[in-house]
Amino acid sequence: MNDFDFFLGDWDVANRWLADFLDPDSGWEEFPGTSRATRHFGGAASVDEIEFPTKGSGGMTLRLYDPQLEQWTLNWASRRTGTLFAPVAGRFEAGTGRGVFEGEDTYGGKAVLVRFVWSRTDTGSPRWEQFFSADEGASWVHNWTMDFTRRAAAE
Repeated sequence: MNDFDFFLGDWDVANRWLADFLDPDSGWEEFPGTSRATRHFGGAASVDEIEFPTKGSGGMTLRLYDPQLEQWTLNWASRRTGTLFAPVAGRFEAGTGRGVFEGEDTYGGKAVLVRFVWSRTDTGSPRWEQFFSADEGASWVHNWTMDFTRRAAAE
């Protein structure tokens, strides 16, 4: 239930995403971000707000743990569009520092499967990655990576 405790606090974020999330040859763009994550419901909920200052946008993620299913749902909302996207659901693999979360969504009017992968959560530099599949999971396009570095505490 406390799987996202690693993420508490303030972070600098190095983003890298594809210009077109379904075209692996569309070229990568890099840009900075900052994030602040908090813990709620005794560890059964996590909220973070992320800002992309060079993009003039940001968003918020609400993560909720379902103890009956022993899994998390991750719910992303975009400040730019005011949209709450379809959730992804999954869990962390015990002792690996890795979690996989999947769901259904659309991109450019096309149905896609979405996969989020959290890794290195047992280190001081966790990573989040996003993958899309437009062919029901036969192939996946890795289209976004966020590398997190903990911000120094203000003195």
